[in-house]
Amino acid sequence: MSTQLIIQKSIAYMEQHLEEQLTLADIASHAGFSPYHFHRLFRKEVGMNIADYLRKRRLCYAAQLLLYSEAAIIDISFHCHFESQESFTRAFKKLYGMPPGRYRKIFAAHAHHSIFEQGDDSMQQQQSQSALKGWFLSGSHPQDYEIGIDRTTVHQGSTSGYLKAVTPMDMGAFATMMQQFKAGKFVGKRMRFSGFVKTENVKEYCGLWMRVDSHSEDVLQFDNMNDRRIVGSTNWNHYAIVLDVPEDSATISIGVLLMGAGQVWVDSFRFEEVDRSVPTTNLEVQYEMLEEPANLSFEE
Repeated sequence: MSTQLIIQKSIAYMEQHLEEQLTLADIASHAGFSPYHFHRLFRKEVGMNIADYLRKRRLCYAAQLLLYSEAAIIDISFHCHFESQESFTRAFKKLYGMPPGRYRKIFAAHAHHSIFEQGDDSMQQQQSQSALKGWFLSGSHPQDYEIGIDRTTVHQGSTSGYLKAVTPMDMGAFATMMQQFKAGKFVGKRMRFSGFVKTENVKEYCGLWMRVDSHSEDVLQFDNMNDRRIVGSTNWNHYAIVLDVPEDSATISIGVLLMGAGQVWVDSFRFEEVDRSVPTTNLEVQYEMLEEPANLSFEE
């Protein structure tokens, strides 16, 4: 089993038992590793240790409870496995920049308003997309999709990004929430684009994607997770693409794509250099060049 599949299996286990008491030993045992080895593996792949991951996920869950329930803060503290309301308040303030009581007071009305208010769909779509700094919508049928930020379905922090189909479409139609940037500072490096993804009713498939193009706009490296598709409805999990950035690289494109109907949420993207021990996920097939023309009569 690949490292990425091991991490995905462990994250799925944590998501299923997030409201229960979890230990590193429990999670490592589920993944089939010793706690020491699994701790190192998880940190290298996800960029944080198990304790930090669980703390951030539980704080995110606590933030949702603050906004969408009337539970007392002390009850939320214990429900999210903090030893006291004081320790919960310190951790929450460190991540969200304010204590939980103030967070609830400021944002609860906005959250309720965003759920129950009905308005002009096109105006809401424009406002949502305009707020998504750095990202744009593209693909074969961008008019059939929308992108935006979501404050109710979140992996970490207070918002996530989403891409969803909004109108019926032909088979094979797709859209992507993406961005492009110059390759210069990454040339000669092996780069990993990773993040957390959640899906709902994805009919064909979705996945992260990354492409490295040359100055002549030839594709040098490419992966769209076509060989490890995400389909159906899935809980938050971690996915990654690893590509080399060759010397002739000019631009890098990254994003999430959705083919067909459904919705995908993304959060906590990372773009970072990894060492050469991390295998690439490049999908380009290398063909052996023939010595001379073959089957010119089409009879073979």
